[in-house]
Amino acid sequence: MLLLVGLACIALGALLVLRPLSSLSVLAVYIGLSFIVSGIGDLLGAAQSSAPRTTTVIGVAWIVAGVLVLVWLGVAIDVLPAFLAVSLIATGILGIVAVFRGTRDQRAAAMLFSLADIIFGALALLWPDVTLLVVAVLFGVRTLIFGFGTVWSAILRARGTDAAASASQPRVARWLRLAGAIGAVALALIASSLAWTFQPGTARADSFYSAPADVPSEPGQLLRVEPFERAVPEDALAWRILYTTTDAGGTPTIASGIVLTKADGRAVPRDAIAWAHGTTGYATNCAPSLLENPFAAGALPALDSIIDEGWVLVATDYAGLGTSGAQPYLVGEGEGRSVLDAVRAAQQMSEVTLSGDTTIWGHSQGGHASLWAGQIAADYAPDLDIAGVVALAPASDVIGLLEHLPTVTGGSVFASFVAEAYFAHYPDVRRAVYIDPAARTLVKEMSTRCLSEPGALVSVLSALSVETDKSIFRSDPTHGALGERLRQNTPSGEIAAPLFVGQGGADPLVAPAIQRNYLLGRCAAGQQLEYHEYPGRDHMGVVSPGSPLIDDLLDWTSARFAGEDFTPNCETIRAD
Repeated sequence: MLLLVGLACIALGALLVLRPLSSLSVLAVYIGLSFIVSGIGDLLGAAQSSAPRTTTVIGVAWIVAGVLVLVWLGVAIDVLPAFLAVSLIATGILGIVAVFRGTRDQRAAAMLFSLADIIFGALALLWPDVTLLVVAVLFGVRTLIFGFGTVWSAILRARGTDAAASASQPRVARWLRLAGAIGAVALALIASSLAWTFQPGTARADSFYSAPADVPSEPGQLLRVEPFERAVPEDALAWRILYTTTDAGGTPTIASGIVLTKADGRAVPRDAIAWAHGTTGYATNCAPSLLENPFAAGALPALDSIIDEGWVLVATDYAGLGTSGAQPYLVGEGEGRSVLDAVRAAQQMSEVTLSGDTTIWGHSQGGHASLWAGQIAADYAPDLDIAGVVALAPASDVIGLLEHLPTVTGGSVFASFVAEAYFAHYPDVRRAVYIDPAARTLVKEMSTRCLSEPGALVSVLSALSVETDKSIFRSDPTHGALGERLRQNTPSGEIAAPLFVGQGGADPLVAPAIQRNYLLGRCAAGQQLEYHEYPGRDHMGVVSPGSPLIDDLLDWTSARFAGEDFTPNCETIRAD
Protein backbone atom coordinates (compact mmCIF):
# COMPACT_ATOMS: atom_id res chain seq x y z
CA MET A 1 0.00 0.00 0.00
CA LEU A 2 2.86 2.39 0.86
CA LEU A 3 4.50 1.61 -2.46
CA LEU A 4 1.31 2.31 -4.41
CA VAL A 5 0.67 5.57 -2.54
CA GLY A 6 4.28 6.63 -3.12
CA LEU A 7 4.18 5.88 -6.83
CA ALA A 8 0.87 7.71 -7.17
CA CYS A 9 2.33 10.78 -5.42
CA ILE A 10 5.42 10.69 -7.64
CA ALA A 11 3.23 10.64 -10.75
CA LEU A 12 0.99 13.42 -9.40
CA GLY A 13 3.94 15.54 -8.25
CA ALA A 14 5.69 15.24 -11.62
CA LEU A 15 2.48 16.31 -13.33
CA LEU A 16 1.86 19.26 -10.99
CA VAL A 17 5.41 20.63 -11.26
CA LEU A 18 4.81 21.23 -14.96
CA ARG A 19 1.19 22.41 -14.61
CA PRO A 20 1.00 25.42 -12.25
CA LEU A 21 -2.69 26.25 -12.76
CA SER A 22 -3.70 22.64 -12.19
CA SER A 23 -1.36 22.52 -9.21
CA LEU A 24 -3.01 25.56 -7.61
CA SER A 25 -6.45 24.06 -8.14
CA VAL A 26 -5.36 20.76 -6.58
CA LEU A 27 -3.72 22.65 -3.70
CA ALA A 28 -6.92 24.62 -3.02
CA VAL A 29 -8.98 21.39 -3.05
CA TYR A 30 -6.39 19.77 -0.78
CA ILE A 31 -6.64 22.68 1.68
CA GLY A 32 -10.44 22.59 1.62
CA LEU A 33 -10.57 18.83 2.22
CA SER A 34 -7.93 19.15 4.96
CA PHE A 35 -10.10 21.70 6.74
CA ILE A 36 -13.10 19.38 6.51
CA VAL A 37 -11.15 16.33 7.72
CA SER A 38 -9.72 18.37 10.61
CA GLY A 39 -13.21 19.52 11.53
CA ILE A 40 -14.57 15.97 11.44
CA GLY A 41 -11.68 14.87 13.65
CA ASP A 42 -12.53 17.58 16.19
CA LEU A 43 -16.21 16.59 16.20
CA LEU A 44 -15.40 12.91 16.70
CA GLY A 45 -13.06 13.71 19.58
CA ALA A 46 -15.17 16.42 21.19
CA ALA A 47 -16.68 14.13 23.82
CA GLN A 48 -13.22 13.17 25.12
CA SER A 49 -11.81 16.71 25.12
CA SER A 50 -11.61 18.96 28.18
CA ALA A 51 -13.87 21.56 26.49
CA PRO A 52 -16.42 19.67 24.39
CA ARG A 53 -18.43 22.71 23.32
CA THR A 54 -15.41 24.68 22.24
CA THR A 55 -14.01 21.70 20.36
CA THR A 56 -17.36 21.20 18.64
CA VAL A 57 -17.54 24.87 17.58
CA ILE A 58 -13.97 24.69 16.24
CA GLY A 59 -14.78 21.50 14.37
CA VAL A 60 -17.85 23.03 12.76
CA ALA A 61 -15.82 26.15 11.87
CA TRP A 62 -13.17 23.98 10.16
CA ILE A 63 -15.83 22.17 8.15
CA VAL A 64 -17.54 25.41 7.11
CA ALA A 65 -14.19 26.91 6.12
CA GLY A 66 -13.39 23.82 4.06
CA VAL A 67 -16.72 23.93 2.27
CA LEU A 68 -16.25 27.65 1.50
CA VAL A 69 -12.80 26.97 0.06
CA LEU A 70 -14.21 24.23 -2.19
CA VAL A 71 -17.18 26.35 -3.29
CA TRP A 72 -15.16 29.52 -3.89
CA LEU A 73 -11.91 28.08 -5.19
CA GLY A 74 -11.01 31.28 -7.00
CA VAL A 75 -11.36 33.43 -3.89
CA ALA A 76 -9.28 30.96 -1.89
CA ILE A 77 -6.49 31.08 -4.44
CA ASP A 78 -6.72 34.89 -4.68
CA VAL A 79 -6.14 35.33 -0.92
CA LEU A 80 -3.39 32.70 -0.77
CA PRO A 81 -0.51 35.14 -1.50
CA ALA A 82 -1.74 37.61 1.14
CA PHE A 83 -2.25 34.80 3.65
CA LEU A 84 1.23 33.46 2.96
CA ALA A 85 2.74 36.95 3.18
CA VAL A 86 1.11 37.73 6.54
CA SER A 87 2.07 34.30 7.87
CA LEU A 88 5.71 34.72 6.85
CA ILE A 89 6.00 38.24 8.27
CA ALA A 90 4.30 37.21 11.53
CA THR A 91 6.52 34.14 11.81
CA GLY A 92 9.59 36.28 11.21
CA ILE A 93 8.61 38.84 13.84
CA LEU A 94 7.85 36.12 16.41
CA GLY A 95 11.14 34.46 15.56
CA ILE A 96 13.05 37.67 16.27
CA VAL A 97 11.26 38.06 19.61
CA ALA A 98 12.30 34.51 20.59
CA VAL A 99 15.83 34.82 19.23
CA PHE A 100 17.44 35.11 22.66
CA ARG A 101 16.92 31.42 23.48
CA GLY A 102 19.36 28.62 22.68
CA THR A 103 23.06 28.44 21.86
CA ARG A 104 24.90 31.11 19.90
CA ASP A 105 24.62 29.26 16.59
CA GLN A 106 20.95 28.52 17.26
CA ARG A 107 20.24 32.21 17.94
CA ALA A 108 22.11 33.22 14.80
CA ALA A 109 20.16 30.70 12.71
CA ALA A 110 16.85 31.81 14.24
CA MET A 111 17.63 35.46 13.50
CA LEU A 112 18.58 34.71 9.89
CA PHE A 113 15.55 32.51 9.29
CA SER A 114 13.30 35.21 10.76
CA LEU A 115 14.86 37.85 8.50
CA ALA A 116 14.38 35.61 5.48
CA ASP A 117 10.73 35.03 6.42
CA ILE A 118 10.06 38.77 6.63
CA ILE A 119 11.75 39.45 3.29
CA PHE A 120 9.86 36.64 1.55
CA GLY A 121 6.62 37.86 3.12
CA ALA A 122 7.16 41.35 1.72
CA LEU A 123 7.97 39.89 -1.70
CA ALA A 124 4.75 37.83 -1.58
CA LEU A 125 2.78 41.06 -1.14
CA LEU A 126 4.71 42.78 -3.95
CA TRP A 127 4.44 39.93 -6.48
CA PRO A 128 1.27 37.91 -5.73
CA ASP A 129 1.24 36.20 -9.14
CA VAL A 130 4.86 35.08 -8.81
CA THR A 131 4.08 33.88 -5.28
CA LEU A 132 1.24 31.73 -6.60
CA LEU A 133 3.43 30.21 -9.30
CA VAL A 134 6.20 29.46 -6.79
CA VAL A 135 3.69 27.92 -4.38
CA ALA A 136 2.26 25.85 -7.26
CA VAL A 137 5.68 24.51 -8.22
CA LEU A 138 6.69 23.89 -4.59
CA PHE A 139 3.44 22.00 -3.99
CA GLY A 140 4.30 19.77 -6.92
CA VAL A 141 7.88 19.33 -5.69
CA ARG A 142 6.66 18.59 -2.15
CA THR A 143 4.25 15.98 -3.48
CA LEU A 144 7.09 14.48 -5.51
CA ILE A 145 9.43 14.34 -2.51
CA PHE A 146 6.68 12.84 -0.35
CA GLY A 147 6.17 10.18 -3.00
CA PHE A 148 9.86 9.25 -3.14
CA GLY A 149 10.00 9.23 0.67
CA THR A 150 6.99 6.94 0.86
CA VAL A 151 8.45 4.57 -1.72
CA TRP A 152 11.72 4.49 0.22
CA SER A 153 9.83 3.74 3.44
CA ALA A 154 8.03 0.89 1.68
CA ILE A 155 11.35 -0.55 0.50
CA LEU A 156 12.86 -0.32 3.98
CA ARG A 157 9.83 -1.98 5.55
CA ALA A 158 9.97 -4.77 2.99
CA ARG A 159 13.63 -5.31 3.96
CA GLY A 160 12.80 -5.18 7.68
CA THR A 161 14.79 -1.96 8.27
CA ASP A 162 13.69 0.74 10.71
CA ALA A 163 13.54 3.93 8.66
CA ALA A 164 13.84 6.03 11.81
CA ALA A 165 17.05 4.40 12.92
CA SER A 166 20.03 6.62 12.23
CA ALA A 167 23.05 7.92 14.05
CA SER A 168 22.37 11.16 15.85
CA GLN A 169 24.74 13.96 15.01
CA PRO A 170 23.38 17.02 16.87
CA ARG A 171 26.50 19.14 16.39
CA VAL A 172 26.51 18.63 12.64
CA ALA A 173 22.76 19.21 12.52
CA ARG A 174 23.13 22.56 14.29
CA TRP A 175 25.74 23.79 11.87
CA LEU A 176 23.73 22.54 8.92
CA ARG A 177 20.78 24.54 10.26
CA LEU A 178 22.96 27.67 10.43
CA ALA A 179 24.19 27.07 6.88
CA GLY A 180 20.58 26.66 5.76
CA ALA A 181 19.65 29.95 7.44
CA ILE A 182 22.51 31.76 5.68
CA GLY A 183 21.37 30.25 2.39
CA ALA A 184 17.77 31.33 3.04
CA VAL A 185 18.85 34.94 3.65
CA ALA A 186 21.07 34.89 0.56
CA LEU A 187 18.16 33.60 -1.52
CA ALA A 188 15.87 36.28 -0.04
CA LEU A 189 18.37 39.02 -0.90
CA ILE A 190 18.74 37.70 -4.45
CA ALA A 191 14.96 37.60 -4.83
CA SER A 192 14.75 41.16 -3.46
CA SER A 193 17.33 42.33 -5.97
CA LEU A 194 15.35 40.77 -8.81
CA ALA A 195 12.13 42.29 -7.47
CA TRP A 196 13.80 45.72 -7.41
CA THR A 197 15.03 45.24 -10.99
CA PHE A 198 11.60 44.25 -12.25
CA GLN A 199 9.56 46.67 -10.15
CA PRO A 200 6.91 48.75 -11.94
CA GLY A 201 8.16 51.91 -13.61
CA THR A 202 8.12 55.29 -11.98
CA ALA A 203 5.64 56.71 -14.50
CA ARG A 204 2.62 58.01 -12.65
CA ALA A 205 -0.14 60.37 -13.73
CA ASP A 206 0.22 63.81 -12.16
CA SER A 207 -2.41 66.49 -11.64
CA PHE A 208 -2.36 67.37 -15.35
CA TYR A 209 -4.39 64.22 -16.06
CA SER A 210 -7.08 64.97 -13.48
CA ALA A 211 -10.41 66.29 -14.67
CA PRO A 212 -11.02 69.99 -14.01
CA ALA A 213 -13.92 71.00 -11.79
CA ASP A 214 -16.08 72.03 -14.76
CA VAL A 215 -15.77 69.58 -17.68
CA PRO A 216 -17.90 70.32 -20.74
CA SER A 217 -19.98 67.38 -21.96
CA GLU A 218 -19.24 68.16 -25.61
CA PRO A 219 -16.52 65.86 -26.96
CA GLY A 220 -13.30 67.17 -28.46
CA GLN A 221 -12.96 70.19 -26.18
CA LEU A 222 -9.41 71.20 -25.22
CA LEU A 223 -9.07 71.36 -21.43
CA ARG A 224 -5.33 71.76 -20.82
CA VAL A 225 -2.14 72.16 -22.79
CA GLU A 226 1.47 72.44 -21.65
CA PRO A 227 4.93 71.98 -23.23
CA PHE A 228 6.24 68.42 -23.52
CA GLU A 229 9.94 67.62 -23.95
CA ARG A 230 10.58 63.92 -23.27
CA ALA A 231 12.15 62.17 -26.31
CA VAL A 232 11.12 65.05 -28.61
CA PRO A 233 13.57 65.52 -31.56
CA GLU A 234 15.61 68.71 -31.56
CA ASP A 235 13.90 70.09 -34.65
CA ALA A 236 10.40 69.68 -33.18
CA LEU A 237 8.19 71.12 -30.47
CA ALA A 238 5.58 69.17 -28.54
CA TRP A 239 2.81 69.68 -26.03
CA ARG A 240 0.69 67.32 -23.98
CA ILE A 241 -3.03 67.93 -24.06
CA LEU A 242 -6.08 66.98 -22.02
CA TYR A 243 -9.43 66.93 -23.80
CA THR A 244 -12.99 65.67 -23.60
CA THR A 245 -14.24 62.58 -25.39
CA THR A 246 -16.88 59.88 -24.91
CA ASP A 247 -16.50 56.23 -23.99
CA ALA A 248 -17.93 53.25 -25.87
CA GLY A 249 -21.25 53.66 -24.07
CA GLY A 250 -21.54 57.35 -24.94
CA THR A 251 -20.67 58.65 -21.47
CA PRO A 252 -18.53 61.83 -21.42
CA THR A 253 -14.97 61.26 -20.23
CA ILE A 254 -11.51 62.74 -20.73
CA ALA A 255 -8.34 61.65 -22.49
CA SER A 256 -4.78 62.86 -22.86
CA GLY A 257 -2.30 62.93 -25.71
CA ILE A 258 0.69 64.58 -27.36
CA VAL A 259 0.78 67.11 -30.20
CA LEU A 260 4.10 67.50 -32.03
CA THR A 261 5.16 69.67 -34.96
CA LYS A 262 8.22 71.04 -36.71
CA ALA A 263 9.87 73.76 -34.67
CA ASP A 264 9.79 76.45 -37.39
CA GLY A 265 6.78 77.84 -39.18
CA ARG A 266 4.11 76.91 -36.64
CA ALA A 267 1.80 79.60 -38.00
CA VAL A 268 1.61 77.85 -41.39
CA PRO A 269 -1.47 75.60 -41.68
CA ARG A 270 -0.30 72.00 -41.61
CA ASP A 271 -1.89 68.63 -42.32
CA ALA A 272 -2.30 66.28 -39.36
CA ILE A 273 -1.39 62.67 -38.68
CA ALA A 274 -3.76 61.27 -36.05
CA TRP A 275 -1.67 58.50 -34.48
CA ALA A 276 -3.33 55.54 -32.73
CA HIS A 277 -0.56 53.77 -30.83
CA GLY A 278 0.00 50.05 -30.49
CA THR A 279 -0.33 48.17 -27.21
CA THR A 280 1.65 49.73 -24.37
CA GLY A 281 -0.27 47.97 -21.60
CA TYR A 282 -3.69 48.15 -20.01
CA ALA A 283 -3.06 50.03 -16.76
CA THR A 284 -3.46 53.80 -16.36
CA ASN A 285 0.28 54.44 -16.01
CA CYS A 286 0.95 52.82 -19.43
CA ALA A 287 -0.08 55.99 -21.30
CA PRO A 288 2.60 56.83 -23.91
CA SER A 289 2.76 60.42 -22.65
CA LEU A 290 3.85 59.02 -19.26
CA LEU A 291 6.44 56.55 -20.53
CA GLU A 292 10.16 57.20 -20.93
CA ASN A 293 9.98 56.99 -24.71
CA PRO A 294 6.43 57.99 -25.60
CA PHE A 295 6.76 57.54 -29.37
CA ALA A 296 8.74 54.30 -29.57
CA ALA A 297 6.54 52.68 -26.87
CA GLY A 298 3.54 52.65 -29.19
CA ALA A 299 5.62 51.71 -32.29
CA LEU A 300 5.20 55.03 -34.14
CA PRO A 301 6.95 54.71 -37.53
CA ALA A 302 8.88 57.46 -39.34
CA LEU A 303 8.77 60.20 -36.68
CA ASP A 304 11.62 62.09 -38.37
CA SER A 305 9.81 61.92 -41.71
CA ILE A 306 6.62 63.27 -40.14
CA ILE A 307 8.61 66.26 -38.92
CA ASP A 308 10.44 66.71 -42.24
CA GLU A 309 7.15 66.64 -44.17
CA GLY A 310 5.84 69.42 -41.92
CA TRP A 311 2.90 67.35 -40.68
CA VAL A 312 1.46 67.79 -37.19
CA LEU A 313 1.38 64.60 -35.11
CA VAL A 314 -1.70 64.26 -32.89
CA ALA A 315 -1.14 61.19 -30.71
CA THR A 316 -3.89 60.17 -28.32
CA ASP A 317 -3.19 58.10 -25.21
CA TYR A 318 -6.80 56.77 -25.37
CA ALA A 319 -9.21 57.41 -22.51
CA GLY A 320 -8.24 55.43 -19.41
CA LEU A 321 -4.51 55.67 -20.11
CA GLY A 322 -3.18 58.52 -18.02
CA THR A 323 -6.72 59.55 -17.14
CA SER A 324 -9.13 57.76 -14.81
CA GLY A 325 -11.42 54.98 -15.96
CA ALA A 326 -10.99 51.78 -17.95
CA GLN A 327 -8.99 51.82 -21.16
CA PRO A 328 -11.09 50.73 -24.20
CA TYR A 329 -8.58 48.04 -25.18
CA LEU A 330 -9.94 46.61 -28.46
CA VAL A 331 -13.26 48.28 -27.63
CA GLY A 332 -13.79 50.00 -30.95
CA GLU A 333 -16.09 52.93 -30.25
CA GLY A 334 -14.02 54.09 -27.28
CA GLU A 335 -10.71 53.86 -29.16
CA GLY A 336 -12.03 55.56 -32.29
CA ARG A 337 -13.60 58.43 -30.41
CA SER A 338 -10.37 59.08 -28.48
CA VAL A 339 -8.52 59.35 -31.82
CA LEU A 340 -11.00 61.70 -33.48
CA ASP A 341 -11.52 63.95 -30.45
CA ALA A 342 -7.75 64.42 -30.08
CA VAL A 343 -7.72 66.06 -33.54
CA ARG A 344 -10.67 68.26 -32.61
CA ALA A 345 -8.85 69.37 -29.47
CA ALA A 346 -5.61 70.06 -31.37
CA GLN A 347 -7.52 72.36 -33.72
CA GLN A 348 -8.24 74.61 -30.73
CA MET A 349 -4.57 75.03 -29.77
CA SER A 350 -2.97 78.42 -30.28
CA GLU A 351 0.46 76.78 -30.49
CA VAL A 352 -0.21 75.03 -33.85
CA THR A 353 -2.30 75.69 -36.93
CA LEU A 354 -3.98 72.77 -38.65
CA SER A 355 -5.06 72.83 -42.28
CA GLY A 356 -8.10 70.67 -41.59
CA ASP A 357 -6.94 67.56 -43.50
CA THR A 358 -6.20 64.52 -41.35
CA THR A 359 -4.85 61.06 -42.11
CA ILE A 360 -5.26 58.45 -39.39
CA TRP A 361 -2.40 56.02 -38.73
CA GLY A 362 -2.53 53.08 -36.34
CA HIS A 363 -0.51 49.94 -35.55
CA SER A 364 -1.71 46.72 -33.89
CA GLN A 365 -4.20 47.83 -31.22
CA GLY A 366 -3.94 51.24 -32.89
CA GLY A 367 -4.74 49.64 -36.25
CA HIS A 368 -7.99 48.43 -34.69
CA ALA A 369 -8.54 51.98 -33.38
CA SER A 370 -7.83 53.57 -36.78
CA LEU A 371 -10.30 51.23 -38.53
CA TRP A 372 -12.95 52.19 -35.98
CA ALA A 373 -12.11 55.90 -36.20
CA GLY A 374 -12.50 55.71 -39.98
CA GLN A 375 -15.74 53.78 -39.61
CA ILE A 376 -17.44 56.21 -37.19
CA ALA A 377 -15.93 59.49 -38.45
CA ALA A 378 -18.82 60.47 -40.73
CA ASP A 379 -21.41 60.19 -37.95
CA TYR A 380 -19.36 60.99 -34.84
CA ALA A 381 -17.06 63.73 -36.18
CA PRO A 382 -18.49 65.04 -39.48
CA ASP A 383 -16.58 68.28 -38.90
CA LEU A 384 -13.26 66.50 -39.56
CA ASP A 385 -11.91 66.04 -43.07
CA ILE A 386 -10.41 62.53 -43.07
CA ALA A 387 -8.08 62.27 -46.07
CA GLY A 388 -7.13 58.64 -45.44
CA VAL A 389 -7.00 55.78 -42.94
CA VAL A 390 -3.93 53.60 -42.37
CA ALA A 391 -4.09 50.34 -40.40
CA LEU A 392 -0.74 48.60 -39.89
CA ALA A 393 -0.89 44.98 -38.67
CA PRO A 394 -4.29 45.86 -37.21
CA ALA A 395 -6.02 43.67 -34.65
CA SER A 396 -8.95 43.71 -37.05
CA ASP A 397 -10.62 40.34 -36.49
CA VAL A 398 -10.89 40.31 -32.69
CA ILE A 399 -12.43 36.84 -32.61
CA GLY A 400 -9.66 35.51 -34.83
CA LEU A 401 -7.06 37.15 -32.61
CA LEU A 402 -8.42 35.55 -29.42
CA GLU A 403 -8.52 32.16 -31.12
CA HIS A 404 -4.94 32.63 -32.32
CA LEU A 405 -3.37 33.90 -29.06
CA PRO A 406 -2.91 30.41 -27.49
CA THR A 407 -0.40 29.68 -30.27
CA VAL A 408 1.56 32.89 -29.56
CA THR A 409 4.41 32.83 -27.06
CA GLY A 410 3.25 34.93 -24.12
CA GLY A 411 -0.16 35.39 -25.72
CA SER A 412 -1.82 35.20 -22.31
CA VAL A 413 -0.47 38.69 -21.55
CA PHE A 414 -2.49 40.22 -24.40
CA ALA A 415 -5.46 38.00 -23.54
CA SER A 416 -5.39 39.43 -20.01
CA PHE A 417 -5.60 42.98 -21.42
CA VAL A 418 -8.63 42.05 -23.53
CA ALA A 419 -10.30 40.24 -20.64
CA GLU A 420 -9.85 43.08 -18.14
CA ALA A 421 -11.07 45.68 -20.63
CA TYR A 422 -14.21 43.72 -21.48
CA PHE A 423 -14.97 42.96 -17.83
CA ALA A 424 -14.75 46.70 -17.14
CA HIS A 425 -16.86 47.83 -20.12
CA TYR A 426 -19.54 45.16 -20.30
CA PRO A 427 -21.47 44.07 -17.17
CA ASP A 428 -22.74 40.96 -18.99
CA VAL A 429 -19.16 39.71 -19.46
CA ARG A 430 -18.33 38.23 -16.05
CA ARG A 431 -14.93 37.22 -14.73
CA ALA A 432 -16.27 34.16 -12.91
CA VAL A 433 -17.67 32.75 -16.15
CA TYR A 434 -14.56 33.15 -18.30
CA ILE A 435 -11.38 33.12 -16.17
CA ASP A 436 -10.05 29.94 -14.60
CA PRO A 437 -10.16 30.36 -10.78
CA ALA A 438 -6.45 29.54 -10.52
CA ALA A 439 -5.61 32.21 -13.13
CA ARG A 440 -7.55 35.16 -11.73
CA THR A 441 -4.69 36.70 -9.77
CA LEU A 442 -2.28 36.12 -12.66
CA VAL A 443 -4.62 37.85 -15.12
CA LYS A 444 -5.14 40.85 -12.82
CA GLU A 445 -1.40 41.25 -12.19
CA MET A 446 -0.42 40.88 -15.86
CA SER A 447 -2.87 43.65 -16.73
CA THR A 448 -1.11 46.07 -14.34
CA ARG A 449 2.30 46.02 -16.09
CA CYS A 450 3.38 48.14 -19.05
CA LEU A 451 5.11 46.38 -21.93
CA SER A 452 8.02 48.84 -21.97
CA GLU A 453 8.88 48.24 -18.30
CA PRO A 454 11.19 45.50 -16.95
CA GLY A 455 8.27 44.06 -14.99
CA ALA A 456 6.74 42.96 -18.30
CA LEU A 457 9.27 40.12 -18.26
CA VAL A 458 7.57 38.79 -15.13
CA SER A 459 4.25 38.78 -16.99
CA VAL A 460 5.81 36.96 -19.93
CA LEU A 461 7.37 34.35 -17.64
CA SER A 462 4.04 33.92 -15.87
CA ALA A 463 2.30 33.52 -19.21
CA LEU A 464 4.86 30.97 -20.41
CA SER A 465 4.50 28.96 -17.22
CA VAL A 466 0.71 28.74 -17.38
CA GLU A 467 0.63 28.14 -21.12
CA THR A 468 2.43 24.83 -20.57
CA ASP A 469 -0.62 23.81 -18.53
CA LYS A 470 -3.87 25.23 -19.90
CA SER A 471 -5.60 28.40 -21.01
CA ILE A 472 -6.35 31.20 -18.56
CA PHE A 473 -9.95 30.92 -19.80
CA ARG A 474 -12.22 28.36 -18.16
CA SER A 475 -14.71 28.64 -21.03
CA ASP A 476 -14.35 29.54 -24.70
CA PRO A 477 -13.97 33.36 -24.90
CA THR A 478 -15.40 33.38 -28.42
CA HIS A 479 -18.79 32.12 -27.20
CA GLY A 480 -21.47 33.56 -24.94
CA ALA A 481 -21.54 37.19 -23.83
CA LEU A 482 -17.81 37.74 -24.36
CA GLY A 483 -17.93 36.24 -27.85
CA GLU A 484 -20.86 38.49 -28.76
CA ARG A 485 -19.03 41.59 -27.50
CA LEU A 486 -15.88 40.61 -29.41
CA ARG A 487 -17.93 40.36 -32.61
CA GLN A 488 -19.47 43.78 -31.93
CA ASN A 489 -15.97 45.24 -31.72
CA THR A 490 -14.71 43.75 -34.96
CA PRO A 491 -14.82 46.72 -37.40
CA SER A 492 -17.36 45.84 -40.08
CA GLY A 493 -18.75 49.23 -41.10
CA GLU A 494 -17.93 51.20 -44.22
CA ILE A 495 -14.91 53.52 -44.21
CA ALA A 496 -15.56 56.34 -46.67
CA ALA A 497 -11.96 57.57 -46.77
CA PRO A 498 -9.24 55.76 -48.74
CA LEU A 499 -7.96 52.81 -46.69
CA PHE A 500 -4.41 51.40 -46.59
CA VAL A 501 -3.71 48.14 -44.73
CA GLY A 502 -0.10 47.00 -44.21
CA GLN A 503 0.76 43.55 -42.85
CA GLY A 504 3.97 41.69 -42.08
CA GLY A 505 4.13 38.36 -43.86
CA ALA A 506 5.89 36.73 -40.88
CA ASP A 507 3.76 38.27 -38.13
CA PRO A 508 3.30 35.73 -35.29
CA LEU A 509 0.80 37.86 -33.34
CA VAL A 510 -1.58 39.14 -36.01
CA ALA A 511 -1.47 36.20 -38.40
CA PRO A 512 -1.41 37.18 -42.10
CA ALA A 513 -3.97 34.48 -42.97
CA ILE A 514 -6.45 35.90 -40.44
CA GLN A 515 -5.82 39.40 -41.77
CA ARG A 516 -6.40 38.38 -45.39
CA ASN A 517 -9.61 36.55 -44.54
CA TYR A 518 -10.89 39.60 -42.68
CA LEU A 519 -10.06 41.89 -45.61
CA LEU A 520 -11.68 39.55 -48.13
CA GLY A 521 -14.85 39.82 -46.07
CA ARG A 522 -14.63 43.61 -46.14
CA CYS A 523 -13.97 43.61 -49.88
CA ALA A 524 -17.01 41.37 -50.43
CA ALA A 525 -19.07 43.92 -48.48
CA GLY A 526 -17.97 46.65 -50.90
CA GLN A 527 -15.15 48.27 -48.91
CA GLN A 528 -12.51 49.87 -51.15
CA LEU A 529 -9.01 49.31 -49.79
CA GLU A 530 -5.36 48.97 -50.69
CA TYR A 531 -3.53 46.01 -49.12
CA HIS A 532 0.23 45.50 -48.91
CA GLU A 533 1.90 42.46 -47.36
CA TYR A 534 5.63 42.53 -46.62
CA PRO A 535 7.33 39.11 -46.69
CA GLY A 536 9.68 38.31 -43.81
CA ARG A 537 8.48 41.19 -41.64
CA ASP A 538 7.05 40.37 -38.21
CA HIS A 539 4.69 42.37 -36.02
CA MET A 540 7.18 45.07 -35.00
CA GLY A 541 9.52 44.66 -37.95
CA VAL A 542 6.89 45.86 -40.38
CA VAL A 543 7.04 49.38 -38.84
CA SER A 544 10.75 49.38 -37.94
CA PRO A 545 13.33 51.57 -39.73
CA GLY A 546 14.36 49.96 -42.98
CA SER A 547 11.01 48.27 -43.57
CA PRO A 548 9.77 48.71 -47.16
CA LEU A 549 6.44 49.68 -45.65
CA ILE A 550 7.80 53.05 -44.50
CA ASP A 551 8.30 54.47 -48.00
CA ASP A 552 4.91 53.11 -49.12
CA LEU A 553 3.27 54.67 -46.07
CA LEU A 554 4.81 58.10 -46.60
CA ASP A 555 4.11 58.16 -50.34
CA TRP A 556 0.52 57.00 -49.81
CA THR A 557 -0.08 59.64 -47.10
CA SER A 558 1.41 62.43 -49.23
CA ALA A 559 -0.87 61.41 -52.10
CA ARG A 560 -3.91 61.57 -49.81
CA PHE A 561 -3.04 65.08 -48.62
CA ALA A 562 -2.51 66.07 -52.26
CA GLY A 563 -6.01 64.87 -53.11
CA GLU A 564 -4.83 62.21 -55.56
CA ASP A 565 -6.88 59.15 -56.37
CA PHE A 566 -5.93 55.84 -54.81
CA THR A 567 -6.01 52.39 -56.40
CA PRO A 568 -7.90 49.67 -54.51
CA ASN A 569 -6.52 46.17 -54.95
CA CYS A 570 -9.01 43.79 -53.38
CA GLU A 571 -8.59 41.44 -56.33
CA THR A 572 -4.97 40.74 -55.36
CA ILE A 573 -5.81 39.41 -51.87
CA ARG A 574 -5.77 35.63 -51.69
CA ALA A 575 -7.10 33.45 -48.87
CA ASP A 576 -4.95 30.56 -47.64
